[in-house]
This record gives sequence, structure tokens and C-alpha cells, in this order.
Amino acid sequence: MTLIVVTDLDGTLLDHDSYRWDAAQPALDVLKDRGIPLILSSSKTAAEIAPLRDALGFSHCPAIVENGAGILEGGDAAGEDGGETPYRRLRAVLDDLPAALREPFAGFGDWTAAEVAKRTGMGTESAVRAQARRFSEPGLWSGDEAGLEAFLAALAKHGVSARRGGRFLTLSFGADKADRMAEIAPRYANGDTGPTVIALGDAPNDICMLEAADIGIVIANPAHDPLPPLDGEAAGRILRSRLAGPSGWNESLLSVINGTNFGV
Repeated sequence: MTLIVVTDLDGTLLDHDSYRWDAAQPALDVLKDRGIPLILSSSKTAAEIAPLRDALGFSHCPAIVENGAGILEGGDAAGEDGGETPYRRLRAVLDDLPAALREPFAGFGDWTAAEVAKRTGMGTESAVRAQARRFSEPGLWSGDEAGLEAFLAALAKHGVSARRGGRFLTLSFGADKADRMAEIAPRYANGDTGPTVIALGDAPNDICMLEAADIGIVIANPAHDPLPPLDGEAAGRILRSRLAGPSGWNESLLSVINGTNFGV
């Protein structure tokens, strides 16, 4: 049986605070040894994911970027696109909103690299890469819930939707991690048989991907409230890790891919 692994990064494969993946190295090594593709799926930009994907040793695999708003193809060095981009159109929509709706939202495009670094815990160089956006805008809402509802309703009139992640509210023109996972998976079909897709994530913006996968693994993250019961969890198709972050990623993934039911 052909397997592919699709994984969120922050709080899942990467430690929520340190962004390290050391604890997941044994499972990463098994994926490499067995030729199992690792598809990174994150709110991060292509500019952020490309060097990380190289460091992990999976530069040949496509990656899902900016919460599913785009795909970074295998081998792509993530050079910046010229001309008009969905991100520039999105920023224009934001800036055309009435001030009362616009002012409580602050996104990466509103902050300096130093501010992005402070709010994310990144280094300044990483923060600059996080601002090299093509498709979506993560940010924080400082107003009340009623204001947020009005803000999202105004954006929806322009085709802009919002998803909550572990840290930020991310705006885009649609498509999510599950959509991109469905787009990528057929590339790994064996004849008429599609691959078995294992997805791992920890945050609300991962739910669609976890529920759409053949096997979903919710990674514990004590930095935020646990995800609610998911569709397929009662039937055993979605599991929950015992440990948090990359330690939970490592233990859970090894348990699944070494299981006799999965033929690997």
C-alpha cells in the first residue's frame, strides 16, 4: 500500500515554542528509508517552507503553503512572484474596508519584521520570510466578537474567507489544506489505487485536512484548547497523540506506519 504523510508544522512537527523537530527525527528517518513522501502543510509562506523542507530532507515533495491558499512544488526555490498576486488583491480589499472594521485587524503586512518576530517568536530573518506572502494574510483581531462578525461578513462579499490557526486568524480567497491535499494525493496513485493519506495537525485550521485523510492524527498542543471531537474519530479513523508536539508526532506516526494493517 502506498502511503503519503501530510503534516502541519507549528505545534505539530515543530515545537510550538522553539520550532525544533529533533524529537521527530526517528519517524522522519523511517519516512526517508521507506520512500514515503512528506507533504508539509502550513500557514507558512513558500519562502519559509522551502529552506525548512530542504533541512528536513524532503525538497523533492510538494508542500501546501499559506493554509492551503497555494502549493509550493517540489524543487521550487520559492522565488518571489512578480506582478499582481492574490496577496496584493487581498491587502487592497482590506484597505478599502471602513475604518471601524479595518482598524481592529492587524496582519503581517501591517507589522515590521521586528514586530512579526516578537509576535511569533521567530528570528528577524525568519520573520522577513514570513512576510513574503503570495496568497494569504495572517493577523490578530483586537475588537469584540460582534465587530469580528461584521469584519468577516464584509470580507466575504469580496470572496475572502478566514480560518483560525494556533496563533492567528488567516484571511485568503479560499481553498484550504484539505483541498490541496486532495489535489496532491493523486500524484502518488499506484495505477487506479490512490495512496493512503495520513494527516497530522493540532489546530482548528487542520480539522478539514484531518477529517478528509484516510487516517488523521490530532497532535496534543497544551498552548491552546484541544480540538473538539472530529468526524471519524468515534470510528477510530482519527487518533489523538499521547505526547505533545514533535514527540507526539514521532510516537503516533511510528505507531501507525509500523502497524500491520497498513502494509509497510
